Amino acid sequence: MKQTKYIFVTGGVTSSLGKGIVAASLAKLLQARGYRTTIQKFDPYINVDPGTLNPYEHGECFVTNDGAETDLDLGHYERFLNVPTSQANNVTTGRVYSSVIEKERRGEFLGKTVQVVPHITNEIKERMQLLGKSGDFDIVITEIGGTVGDIESLPYIESVRQLLWDLGENNAIVIHLTLVPYLAAAGELKTKPTQHSVKTLMESGIKADILVCRTEHELSTEIRQKLAAFCNVKTEAVIQSIDASTIYEVPNNMLAEGLDRVALKKLDLPEKSLPDLVKWNDFLHRLKNPKHTVNIGLVGKYVELQDSYKSILEAFIHAGAENLAKVNVVSIHSESLTVKNVADKLKNLDGVLVAPGFGSRGIEGKIEAVRYVRENKIPFMGICLGMQMAVIEYARNVLKFENANSTEMNDNTPYPVITFMEEQKTITDKGGTMRLGGWDCEIKEGTKAYEIYGSTLINERHRHRYEFNNTYLEEFEKAGLIASGVNPETRLVEIVEIEDHPFFVAVQYHPEYKSTVANPHPLFVNFVKAAVNKKVNG
Repeated sequence: MKQTKYIFVTGGVTSSLGKGIVAASLAKLLQARGYRTTIQKFDPYINVDPGTLNPYEHGECFVTNDGAETDLDLGHYERFLNVPTSQANNVTTGRVYSSVIEKERRGEFLGKTVQVVPHITNEIKERMQLLGKSGDFDIVITEIGGTVGDIESLPYIESVRQLLWDLGENNAIVIHLTLVPYLAAAGELKTKPTQHSVKTLMESGIKADILVCRTEHELSTEIRQKLAAFCNVKTEAVIQSIDASTIYEVPNNMLAEGLDRVALKKLDLPEKSLPDLVKWNDFLHRLKNPKHTVNIGLVGKYVELQDSYKSILEAFIHAGAENLAKVNVVSIHSESLTVKNVADKLKNLDGVLVAPGFGSRGIEGKIEAVRYVRENKIPFMGICLGMQMAVIEYARNVLKFENANSTEMNDNTPYPVITFMEEQKTITDKGGTMRLGGWDCEIKEGTKAYEIYGSTLINERHRHRYEFNNTYLEEFEKAGLIASGVNPETRLVEIVEIEDHPFFVAVQYHPEYKSTVANPHPLFVNFVKAAVNKKVNG
């Protein structure tokens, strides 16, 4: 079997430089040259996964087909590569230590003292090579979370150092992403932070093979040569990553800089053909040349942090390009919505999406938003909690079920139209215990959902504990809220819609997780299309 090649991406100077985007862009270029490529993320925090983290802490929690709650960077990987990720693509310190401690309890270390080196580092190395040993990939890119020099990142950096030795020359390389800041007072770019960052990396025994420099201004030849000389890399391996108007421009920028060529040369791999980016650039062209502009309200309770709804925002970009429309997402905090101000806040919008979330904070605002768009025929889409709010709103205002609610918000509601899932009732752990991952959904023919999907059977990703209470299903359907999609085995309601409305579709699952550049999600595409129709036709 051919040796899998490994690329490790580390970060220096500061966090949030965009390691995930650079890693995804390089993977896209290598994939477009014909190499089977995947990306994995190693996160230094001690949580087993981000599933229990507040979105304000870490942005959204991305869910894979196999039910893993992962870092939002895996969303970027899927959107760029159009290849599903899995449990194996995201590893945390918490997962590593849990595994080592379980092995120690089983007596696998034969009485040895369990230490960071070699036991923790061996576990990390094993997981770093897991995808490579599957035989499914030619190149595995590994993004190391955090910043070089952080205490929590040290075991990962040491594991990379060992792996570089184990794998041998030309089988593994390190790309170091760093910042070259511009000092306005001096009127120049400064290389010293990068030099210090590379020095810190070298103190850990790792020499960077390629430097990717985030910058607001073009790097001159002089600066590139200076960085090459002081950071011990070749000038051609000093890659500029200048700020782009959209993340989807970055693969083209990296291609122009020759990042993929330098990486292949260092891995002793043939360049094959030039990257085939025809479809990618077609998407970019549509993205940059819209014929329409629509304003879509995103009603949620974490709107202050854009990363909280990252996949939704990206799905709007994909769907917008598909409709030759620029989607302006208007963030609306659900806690700020009341009966008195809802009309002022929503009346000028072309569509409204009520976002997912947990807990009772801000739900009355979400219910008010649903009522307004239902009554005023504004295109509406609800996701997860958004679907549950649509059900509660309909129960209260159409069926006249006074104080109808979800048992998540009110245990004593006289009309528990949303209730705790049966299999969840005995579970006490919070992490990794929801209904997670890909589940089938059976769609009724002749419905809006069928028109959108063009199929009677779909599979979508879930992340929830509460569900539509089927006790009330018949009453809802008689009153005009149709359950157009249900799980074929459990009969759980997955999709609800209203016929007499331009677009009123709410889903229990998370369609945003499956939207990619190559395959914009049909639900978002049709929702944006309805918003464009409203804008054009009134």
